[in-house]
Amino acid sequence: METILFYAFATLAIGSALLLVNLKNIARALFLFFIVLFAMAGLYLFALADFVAITQIMVYVGGVLILMLFAFMLSNKELLKDLQDSSGSFLSMPRWQAVVLAIGFLILMIFGIAEWHQSIPTWIQQAKENNTEIIPTDNNIQQIGLRFMTFYVLPFEVISVFLMMALIGASHLSRKERNR
Repeated sequence: METILFYAFATLAIGSALLLVNLKNIARALFLFFIVLFAMAGLYLFALADFVAITQIMVYVGGVLILMLFAFMLSNKELLKDLQDSSGSFLSMPRWQAVVLAIGFLILMIFGIAEWHQSIPTWIQQAKENNTEIIPTDNNIQQIGLRFMTFYVLPFEVISVFLMMALIGASHLSRKERNR
């Protein structure tokens, strides 16, 4: 069952990303980006990177994506015209794509909740058996800091560059057009 859930998250991430790069409407692309980020957080959980998954949700979904949405809302009014059209709802993107995406996400959530309540995943059982389960009294902050500054320096810096690029892009989108 865990394999099915993993492939469902992977399919959701890849499918949403492919739709994302093919859309011309920025607002719809931002909402698909939201789905891609959440699916990636689910994949991080399968890689036993729970801190990275939570950071993914807090930093990217909570910070960068919201910043991009605000930048989009403050941007050029020409970009907003097609959203004001009554036929410009999210489902007016090719309907089959929107319906498949929504149903897939719903099935994935229901399946994940049902699977979690039926049995404890094997990776958690193995952690309990090996006595490597993380408990709230563990000092994980020090270990995370050591890992970031030794093994994961390059990915940490790449993420920093991506965040800077997102901030630059958001500020570029939010600046007003100058009349020439």
